[in-house]
Amino acid sequence: MGVTDPAGPVMDRDEVDRALARLGAEHEAIETSLLALQDHAGRRLLEGAELTGTTQERWTATEASITLLWAYFDAYTAALRTAREIRARRRWSSREDLVELTELLRGESVTVAGSAAAAANAPTLLSAAGRLSERFSLAALVDRMNELYARSLDMVVAADAVWSALPARIDLLAAELQRTRKLAHSVGVRPGEHPAGDDLDRITRTLTRLREQVVSDPLAFWVPAEGSSAPGGGRPDTTVYDREARALEDVRREIDAVLTVRQDAEQRLVRLRDLLSRADRTLAEARTARGEVLAKIAATEVPVVSGPPTALQEQLAAAAEYRRQAQWHRLSPLLESLEQKAEDELLRARESLTAVTAPLAVRAELRGRLDAYKAKVARHGLAEDPFLVERYDAARRMLWSAPCDLRVAEEAVLRYQRAAAEQIGAPRVPQQGGPEDRRGEQT
Repeated sequence: MGVTDPAGPVMDRDEVDRALARLGAEHEAIETSLLALQDHAGRRLLEGAELTGTTQERWTATEASITLLWAYFDAYTAALRTAREIRARRRWSSREDLVELTELLRGESVTVAGSAAAAANAPTLLSAAGRLSERFSLAALVDRMNELYARSLDMVVAADAVWSALPARIDLLAAELQRTRKLAHSVGVRPGEHPAGDDLDRITRTLTRLREQVVSDPLAFWVPAEGSSAPGGGRPDTTVYDREARALEDVRREIDAVLTVRQDAEQRLVRLRDLLSRADRTLAEARTARGEVLAKIAATEVPVVSGPPTALQEQLAAAAEYRRQAQWHRLSPLLESLEQKAEDELLRARESLTAVTAPLAVRAELRGRLDAYKAKVARHGLAEDPFLVERYDAARRMLWSAPCDLRVAEEAVLRYQRAAAEQIGAPRVPQQGGPEDRRGEQT
């Protein structure tokens, strides 16, 4: 939409012809814009919608603006037609014609009558409140139409942009939500029984309410662009939609985890039974070993071996029942907890067996050390030495008798080591027992 030249002195014929040509072009552009606004899909939707809130208030004002626009355009059309008729009276216009044309084209010669409803709904659009008519120059009238058109188009484009973007996206998300709800129901994720089921209910309510609000009050979800004066500058506000889309994605991941549990639940249960069975067998072996240690080893502390934890077996039975009843949402966290506890239980059983059999391991190490030194003595030709034979036999009796006093047996082994070292000229074995004494020479 254009802008006419400001007023000036009496126009000559050439100036009049140029002004009429410019005004004709402006008239055509204004008409095209108004018809486009009239046919705009957003405007048609606004006319038929049940609006509320901000959109209802702005559409009431915009309807009044559009009504005034057409009234202004009709007055503009009439003034242009009158000017053309005056110019067409003579090929060479008289001064009186030129004065009349100058007043018509540059002066405040256009009177626009408005309606009471338009004045009430758009009070800022008339020069004074309560006035039902106003005089304009053609330039001022075009400026006023430009202003009204920009305001009206901005409102229509903003509403149409929100309606074009959000309802369709909400519907797609709602369809995805319904598929997710069915999948969740199939794996036992239901409201009141699983947090994800409660989340699905909340997302459903939020999306339903959001769609109703978007349809009835689209401008409540419009964010104008900062610093932009162009009509429709801005974007739809998708904050609520984006939040619920993320929440739905979180629920889908939770359901996927439950589905994974359903697919490999039997395999995981078998592995759990195996872990707990191995732990039980290890504990049973530790209890048997403890009896053997108490019978064969004297003067030593043997830790007590606890029995298998019944709580884990009860939880394993509960997990099997959850699987039988297809309560996957309950089975998932229980399996994760049981797997960690079963691993810990097997480790505890192994540590218990190691602690119980430690005295037997010490005895075996002493036996091995004694035999190693006997072989070393034989390599040096001292196998029949009476003193060494006596020391060897004394140590051997202690290590192969029951119950075996490990402290006394270790001293006997150390005495044999020192005697052998002296006989073959090896470095003297330290007097005090320690890590070196336990290793001995394995040459």
